[in-house]
Amino acid sequence: MTAQYATAQQDTRPPAAAKPARWAADTVATMREGARVRLDYSAQSLWRVDRMIEEIGREGPPYAAVESVLRGFGAYAGEVIVRQTGAEWWATGGDHWVRTPDGRLWDPIEEARRVYGGHGSLRLLCRDATGSR
Repeated sequence: MTAQYATAQQDTRPPAAAKPARWAADTVATMREGARVRLDYSAQSLWRVDRMIEEIGREGPPYAAVESVLRGFGAYAGEVIVRQTGAEWWATGGDHWVRTPDGRLWDPIEEARRVYGGHGSLRLLCRDATGSR
């Protein structure tokens, strides 16, 4: 029983964070090992993420071929927001959002899809969510 209590104490993040946090960590590992790109969960790293998504979009693969990659990049951007603002992941119906302490909801996974389509920016989403300039 003590082991269960210790585990519960260590896991302070809400259950909704489990999948996106894993997607983000997988993306960081894949970029480091496969593309030799270091992502450090900083707002500045989102410049590079936006550029990588834009490059993928220019190559023109079908959305289905890059859907999980975009989900990972979006989850990574969400984790940047979570770590900078103390936000929390929320989930419903299979969708995941970030709720910042001011109560606003952000959809970084959808924003990654928008970047792929040429109409979004994870860097700007993070700037708006964190109140940075």
